[in-house]
Amino acid sequence: MTVLGLRANLAQFSLLVAVNALVGGVLGQERTVLPLLAGSEFHVTGHTAALTYVLAFGAGKAATNYFAGTWSDRFGRKPVLVAGWLVAVPVPLLLVWAPDWGWVVAANALLGVSQGLTWSTTVIMKIDLAGPARRGLAMGLNEAAGYLAVAATAVATGYLAARYGLRPAPFLLGLSYVALGLGLSAVLVRETRSHAHLEARGHAESALTDRQVLAHTSFREPALSSASQAGMVNNLNDGLAWGLFPVLFATAGLSLGQIGALAALYPAVWGVGQLVTGPLSDHWGRKHLITAGMLLQAGALALVAATTGVAAWAWAAALLGLGTAMVYPTLLAVVGDVAHPAWRARAVGVYRLWRDGGFAVGALLSGAAADLYGLRAAIWTVAAITAASGLVVAFRMYETHPRANRLDARSGGDAGR
Repeated sequence: MTVLGLRANLAQFSLLVAVNALVGGVLGQERTVLPLLAGSEFHVTGHTAALTYVLAFGAGKAATNYFAGTWSDRFGRKPVLVAGWLVAVPVPLLLVWAPDWGWVVAANALLGVSQGLTWSTTVIMKIDLAGPARRGLAMGLNEAAGYLAVAATAVATGYLAARYGLRPAPFLLGLSYVALGLGLSAVLVRETRSHAHLEARGHAESALTDRQVLAHTSFREPALSSASQAGMVNNLNDGLAWGLFPVLFATAGLSLGQIGALAALYPAVWGVGQLVTGPLSDHWGRKHLITAGMLLQAGALALVAATTGVAAWAWAAALLGLGTAMVYPTLLAVVGDVAHPAWRARAVGVYRLWRDGGFAVGALLSGAAADLYGLRAAIWTVAAITAASGLVVAFRMYETHPRANRLDARSGGDAGR
């Protein structure tokens, strides 16, 4: 029997939380090690060249996110999830055996495709199961699991790299995550598309083509388009943190262990924080949490650019993680609030297309700025862009959670439903 709600679907929801933790772990295998491999083993010069792997990852993931939503509606959620894990199988092996930087870039293109399929599908499946009342909590748990795993794996790979070298040990951990995630998804995860069909019965008919969903989510609908731009800028600064923070820390003379700890602190606070901010958005509403989170991220990036030393950078990393925690699950909840269940999976895919396109934009922008003006100038640039994005949310987005602001959601959100 198909029933909506976290309590009614607790076993399957918990399994999907565990699966998304493994998805995050596969991403986390790179956070500490790859920026250091670029210079030490592959002798890549120039920040833009070194960030080509972030560009490849972001482009692959952004494009695949769009198709993940469409395919999930057409073929079902589970087949897309399993396909994503199959794409991930060669990634750790390519990183272990890579004879030149081109192999690393190719591995990250595959990683982006895999993450687009797996992470997008776990998001869609949890939205299906949770129903409308606890969507913020559901997204908080999903994203917390993924980014806590990113953080834990960044610490673990930093330890493995310090003890056994940059290759192969850190990537063997990633390979074990892929094997476990593929097994759980193929054997134990159940299809959730029927839950979306059940929820759709409570809404007026809303048949949109793929092109209409793309335009609606990207530009036309104020809340959806505001969420899309904020998501892109959020991952723009995450791409900066992923690709350039370890380089900045290394140039300041920090040890590999210190770099690994700082690289892990940001996603750790991000992950834990979402356990609070996700359900908080169900009570306080979405808009102001997103606005405050974007402005806090901007301030944290400015603190990284303006200071030096482990203590100051640790504070900045923690603030950046907190700001991201305020934004990340809440933006997904906005999409779930506004999009009709009949085309919600596609709207999630479009939103994640824009959001993860931020990795590619961030790699190009921050890499070019760092090459031309230095690492700190690149960070200042991204801080300014992040602050501007928060102001766009403040002036364009309306409140989407019906319990937080029923009148605003009804008058502004009917076009989306």
